[in-house]
Amino acid sequence: MELMGLYKRVIGLDIHQAQITACALIEESDGNSRIEQRQFGGFKRDRRELADWVASLRPDEVVMESTGIYWKSPYAALEAVGIRAKVVNARHVKNVPGRKTDVGDAHWLASLARAGLLRGSFVPPAKLRELRLIARQRQKLVGQLASEKNRLHKVLTDSGVRLGVVVSDLHGRSARAMVKAIIAGQPPREVLKLASARLKASREEIFDALQGELTASHCFVLDELMRHIEETEARIARFDARLLAELESERNTLALLQTIPGVDLIGAAMLLIEIGTDMDAFGSADRLASWIGICPGNNESAGKRKSGQLRKGNLYVRRLLCEFAHAASRTTSVFKSKFQSLVVRRGYKRAIIAIGHKILRTIFFMLKRREHYRDSTTDYEALSVQRNAPRWIKALTKFGFIKPTCA
Repeated sequence: MELMGLYKRVIGLDIHQAQITACALIEESDGNSRIEQRQFGGFKRDRRELADWVASLRPDEVVMESTGIYWKSPYAALEAVGIRAKVVNARHVKNVPGRKTDVGDAHWLASLARAGLLRGSFVPPAKLRELRLIARQRQKLVGQLASEKNRLHKVLTDSGVRLGVVVSDLHGRSARAMVKAIIAGQPPREVLKLASARLKASREEIFDALQGELTASHCFVLDELMRHIEETEARIARFDARLLAELESERNTLALLQTIPGVDLIGAAMLLIEIGTDMDAFGSADRLASWIGICPGNNESAGKRKSGQLRKGNLYVRRLLCEFAHAASRTTSVFKSKFQSLVVRRGYKRAIIAIGHKILRTIFFMLKRREHYRDSTTDYEALSVQRNAPRWIKALTKFGFIKPTCA
């Protein structure tokens, strides 16, 4: 099947780890078409040869599937010679019967591209693609840290120590000092001296919680866990410092994002690395939400609405948005009231997804318009008057606009 041509010179690339299959559909000036097929290896010299061959054909379109991480190196090689390839979602490029070879896949990609039937996925600039390596590794470290903290809590509970019952955060400054003292073998009376006076639990309750039956194995495992936790925290701090240093040129955008309830500095940096600053690359808030996979799926046939479960998307951004939603649902903002109205009808998880979707749409328009967040539930004029009225009255009195009142 040959589709009608919208472009005259297109190239389809079927990419695997060790092999790249290319198919070029070229329409000559006399109206005749020819097919040129090549295969390349997966090494650097092969990718450079691929880029030179593609550049020599002066294509109107170059398309490739987003197969795992294998597309990234060929994409960078083409980008180096001035060619911006179109990376397409494999779900949108299903094979027709009989095309179950690499050459057939590449030919089908080229045919679809020639007809203008493919829409490219979002590919961030080279700098942000590099920073994604740091940001995503940081998310992995945060997950490992949470796992180790939970494990330490379980080992303490296994030993009979119930410190987690009397403190809200087992890894706060006071609680961590007590845990380290327990590991060091200090008696409960000495450990109790490290408890902060701000803890709500009474001294008797804390003392009872410190009673346990720690064995040598408990102490060994707890010590190793604590060392690993502190080492991981130090690594995360180094990742944070590197990310913020690399994004120094985007400090205004980071400040803009932090005006949204629930978004802190690191969260803003992680989000910026994933979606970039140019919202024209997505076109609309709906497409951005679809790319991330945080909006309901659209599946309707014969007037009947079928499953609307979330599609696959960018899991890193989705995780960030859920974190933002958790934090925003505890602030005095429109997100809190929206969450409270949804959680009763839809349940906690669906309410968090809905708030994450709402935050994402807000972020889209903020970045597009370069405007700070303004909450609809806040009277900013009254807030400004409340904050500045004493200073204004003092200045007006000083320059004679208001007569001072006698005490």
